[in-house]
Amino acid sequence: MMIPLTRKKFEDLIPLIATGAQYVYYWGKLPDFLRRLLFSVVGVVLVLWLGSFLGEGGSLLRFVLGITTGFYWLWGPVLWASLRNAECRKFQYSGFWQGRVLDMYITEELIGKEETVNKRGELVIVENRERRLNLQVGDESGFTDTIQVPLKRNHQAIAPGDIAQMVVMSYRGDLGKIAKTTDIYILSHDLWVSDYPYLQRDVFVDVSRQLKSRTRDKFGDEPRAKRPSRQRQQPRRKPSNAEMEDYWT
Repeated sequence: MMIPLTRKKFEDLIPLIATGAQYVYYWGKLPDFLRRLLFSVVGVVLVLWLGSFLGEGGSLLRFVLGITTGFYWLWGPVLWASLRNAECRKFQYSGFWQGRVLDMYITEELIGKEETVNKRGELVIVENRERRLNLQVGDESGFTDTIQVPLKRNHQAIAPGDIAQMVVMSYRGDLGKIAKTTDIYILSHDLWVSDYPYLQRDVFVDVSRQLKSRTRDKFGDEPRAKRPSRQRQQPRRKPSNAEMEDYWT
């Protein structure tokens, strides 16, 4: 099911300026903070060095540039999250999508490599891998989408057939070709599946409730449907609780 959204509602769901959750996402871990701090320190040094060539007339410019670069470690996450939001807001058309979970499986993905030296002085490359949940959703029209996110304990509640909702974006007014999708909301478990938190989640839940009240025949407390016939060529079963526990322990 696809319901077009007004531009105002879409901009409420994906704001221009970074939300708190998006700021936290781009704040990152300690190495991310240290990189921003290093950039700030280098930036201030460069501003002071260039300021020596500007003379008295460049004091104001030097002050503004110094403050801006010096606090990059603090405002940097706002910039990067806002730019990512802008990538979504460039799409002219959007819609509220509802379908079901078709498939789910776990993979281990390479997220980076580190070079280190062992006790014998040999260079060793260490691969950093992360367990990820791959969630495939789809609807009766044949549209499918797969999202890959870091594995979390609460993902074990998800099962094929669960109702899934998200926002879709397109360059076409009829939403006939989807160019981008957002976080997935699993309605029956009040659970979000995402890596980057694109949506204002409280606003999205309000939209979901409003649409449910308007279309109860389609949305109501319906029994879980059978798994759609459109499946992967080699469908994977949902990992058992015991198998999932092995990933979280």
